[in-house]
Amino acid sequence: MLPSSRYLLAPAPLPAMVVRPPPPHPPSRGTSPLAQPPLCRAMARAAPSLSAAASTAASSSTTPAKKKVLLPIAMGTEEMEAVILAGVLRRAGADVTLASVEDGLEVEASRGSHIVADKRIAACADQGGMPGSVRLRDSAILQRITVRQAEEKRLYGAICAAPAVVLMPWGLHKRKKVSGELTTSRGPGTAFQFALSFVEQLFGPCKAEDMDNTLLTKVDDNLERSIEVNEIEWTSDHNPHVLIPIANGSEEMEIIMLTDVLRRANVNVVLASVEKSTSIVGSQRMRIVADKCISDASALEYDLIILPGGPAGAERLHKSSVLKKLLKEQKQTGRMYGGICSSPVILQKQGLLQDKTVTAHPSIVNQLTCEVIDRSKVVIDGNLITGMGLGTVIDFSLAIIKKFFGHGRAKGVANGMVFEYPKS
Repeated sequence: MLPSSRYLLAPAPLPAMVVRPPPPHPPSRGTSPLAQPPLCRAMARAAPSLSAAASTAASSSTTPAKKKVLLPIAMGTEEMEAVILAGVLRRAGADVTLASVEDGLEVEASRGSHIVADKRIAACADQGGMPGSVRLRDSAILQRITVRQAEEKRLYGAICAAPAVVLMPWGLHKRKKVSGELTTSRGPGTAFQFALSFVEQLFGPCKAEDMDNTLLTKVDDNLERSIEVNEIEWTSDHNPHVLIPIANGSEEMEIIMLTDVLRRANVNVVLASVEKSTSIVGSQRMRIVADKCISDASALEYDLIILPGGPAGAERLHKSSVLKKLLKEQKQTGRMYGGICSSPVILQKQGLLQDKTVTAHPSIVNQLTCEVIDRSKVVIDGNLITGMGLGTVIDFSLAIIKKFFGHGRAKGVANGMVFEYPKS
């Protein structure tokens, strides 16, 4: 058994365990409650019930150590990949350490987002991990960690350019997509699947399937990619300016995915903190540094304002008087605005959904009094755009690009991320 103090991408094979059904999800309007994944149901039925004596023994036993994961980041790291990996694995229950290979903790990622690591890589020298970007190759400490990870047959992985740029020079590339302890993936558009593959290896298939449903990443042929009502043109005589206000408790995966995808299309994105500091801590305990505080950002005019989700963060956004004023002006002038996941509730509280049609996360649609379409990942109603949740953010971002620039630009951005997108 490997020492629990080591940060592992995955542990030794999991022992047999009793799988209990996850708590039911709240129902969507007009739909039945989200069903427990069939694999989980089958496993739960097959699992024997604990006797009273066994229950007492189980409750008194030591809680198993958390699965530990090391995720190194550097200047130029692909921020969407890093944040999705960290966010998904933390939601699944893993203890994830973001480790900077730079001199400081704060790194500027490939699309200009600023992410603050938990530790420097030197503090993790005795722990296992995985490489993740071009600059990581030059870290002697990380090379030693990863080579030892492979030699001891513990799990590690790399995504996008890292298999060629990092693993090949280290002699760790002569393996298949998923082979023994190594897992690789193609790009940002496959990051959710990459992360969920580690959830399955760490916690088993039932947990992975449950996470797939929770994150709304599960393929559902009954869901439309996008539905538009009351169609209008979104025009701009310049590269669009988009404001994404953020707060403590905002969903960092949504923040980073929105920013990353839109900047790939040359959209001018401003991250603005409604907190006293430009640095915020997201719902999964990742620290992001905004470009500006909201008061400074309010001096500019924006073609689109998007509210990210995360219930606690959305409530903090709602309390910002500066943001309320900006949103009110946005609607009055006919400019675009929107929200994703839980944030449409905030738009409703501010009177911005009157006579509108939206979509939102299934857990909050019953709080909405406007028309709700729950069969589409994205709904566009005139100058309003809303999205269902985490697993639909890339579609949401591409829908924005398509409205401003056309299908060709959206398709080009999708191809660059290795994300499946219709040809026309």
